[in-house]
Amino acid sequence: MKAIQIMSAGTTERLRLVEAPLPAPQAGEVQVSVRAAGINFADILARQGIYPDCPPYPCVVGYEVAGVITDVGEGVDADWIGREVLALTNFGGYAEYACVDVRYVWVKPASVSFEQAAAIPLNTITAWALLVAMGGLQSGETVLIHNAGGGVGLAALDIARHIGARTIGTASARKHDFLKDRGCDECVDYTQADWPAQVMSLTDGQGVELAIDPIGGPHWQQTVGVLAATGRMGMFGISGASASGWRGKLRLVGQFLRTRPYHPVGLIRGNRGVFGVNIHAMYGEHARFNQWMQQILAGVEAGWMRPHVDQIFKFDQAAAAHEHVEARGNIGKVLLVP
Repeated sequence: MKAIQIMSAGTTERLRLVEAPLPAPQAGEVQVSVRAAGINFADILARQGIYPDCPPYPCVVGYEVAGVITDVGEGVDADWIGREVLALTNFGGYAEYACVDVRYVWVKPASVSFEQAAAIPLNTITAWALLVAMGGLQSGETVLIHNAGGGVGLAALDIARHIGARTIGTASARKHDFLKDRGCDECVDYTQADWPAQVMSLTDGQGVELAIDPIGGPHWQQTVGVLAATGRMGMFGISGASASGWRGKLRLVGQFLRTRPYHPVGLIRGNRGVFGVNIHAMYGEHARFNQWMQQILAGVEAGWMRPHVDQIFKFDQAAAAHEHVEARGNIGKVLLVP
């Protein structure tokens, strides 16, 4: 089978389309013939050499796929064979076939394509954890969604609208019209240094009840500064450290050095909360994931959860796909197809 390997840390030149052995499903696994694989910013950081969970090089990354089950391992019902599914993968998604723990596989809704289905698993579960499970977002509250044009951002926008919350999204100006068409109440250009002042102005100086921030470093401090009383900030990435080679490592160190610690006394006095989400670190929580995904897939069927595909690239265009995501050029999900 064909697979996309990261040969070593660095630029997109480190991506190679190679021939790899067909993986056989182990006990409790299914083999999926991949029709589409999602690209996430964690994949970019893994290629750059600054993602701590990345497997040793050369490796095949990819956290989510959609496709058809072609084989099952010991202990898995053979009725799964032939089903169209979407799945969370523990890496290995950038390949024509992937073997996945059956507990992280869900039947694809008939209303969506394979490409749309591949845009669902990681982004929507991350957004659900940030807004619902840990963020406790309520109707009538205001949520600040950083990187609102990304995959997690659009999923968070759909969830917030379903809850009945007011939404403020940060994105470059060229994405604002799209976001407003998707139902974002207010848009702020994050490239402007005064974005925190704009957020405070939009909330009449009160701040937001919830903010989600994938950027990291001093940006988190700015986000905490726009929280209302009882406000919460959910952190789920360090995209601000993105750069290949030694520059990326220096940026990562710089992000950590410039990150302000949040002392419990300060949080208590300010009536604010700070929490983090790392879905890959929760892969043992399959029952929890399934509970969340059932609600998400019900939202897909009902029409309020709307997976949006930005661009689709062939496997041999993986470098261009990474460059597109790395440049923040996408609105929604970027996919790879065999």
